[in-house]
Amino acid sequence: MSQPPALFDTHAHLHDPWIGDDLPDVMARASEAGVERIVTIGCSLDDSRNALAVAERYDNVWATLGVHPHDAKDWDDETEAEFTRMADNPNVVAIGEIGLDFYRNLSPHADQYRAFEAQLTLADTLNLPVVIHSRDAHEETYEILKSWAASPSPSAVRRGEMSRRDRGGLPIGVIHCFSGDADLAHRYHDLGFLISFAGPVTYPKNHALREAAASLPLEAIVIETDAPYLSPQPQRGKRNEPANVRFTAEQIAEVLGESLEDVAAHSTANGLRLFRI
Repeated sequence: MSQPPALFDTHAHLHDPWIGDDLPDVMARASEAGVERIVTIGCSLDDSRNALAVAERYDNVWATLGVHPHDAKDWDDETEAEFTRMADNPNVVAIGEIGLDFYRNLSPHADQYRAFEAQLTLADTLNLPVVIHSRDAHEETYEILKSWAASPSPSAVRRGEMSRRDRGGLPIGVIHCFSGDADLAHRYHDLGFLISFAGPVTYPKNHALREAAASLPLEAIVIETDAPYLSPQPQRGKRNEPANVRFTAEQIAEVLGESLEDVAAHSTANGLRLFRI
């Protein structure tokens, strides 16, 4: 039997209670499926601590630090100070997931904007890319990121560059579990973001999402599971896990007319550039 192509799950929640004590088995299945690297995502201060603990446990796992828009009302100076301290750990590769969620509105919009903009500033200070969450807030999120991307970061100023888009071709962040159309995907990519596709791209009714993926060059795409959520079509109704990122890779290969091996190689290379791994 041939070896599966090497894959990179760029967004999972390995420390989620739904995975819990099953984590060693989940990691074993990921390895068997060819998933060689995983980023586990922080969504609050405590959640970010748990993400970092998992990253310190596994050599092929990295962590992010962030306060999700659901928890934006909890953003404060103490959290910022703790994230700044934690970011000294080499296993930390990004700030996120951060952004806006006007679907559930679990935090007031004012708090979501406040936490989002503060964490973009923190990413500047720490010279880290960002992982963006946007649900039912496409244009609001885009306008914030458009302004942020066009303004000079502290590190860019030190290098004599004009904006984040001048960072030697490195992505400035990723749009997690992209759910917009082709036009929005290209607008984000023009700002310097990668576009991440998850299980929903495999759902039969998501034609517009597949059209968005098909319109992009491979250099713009990364793949993820958002495990333990958003299981791809063959696993819908079950707990998701990184091994299932292969289904998303296969769907992207189909819509682009590329081989699975090429999608795996490019999406992995893109993820490595994004997170500076």
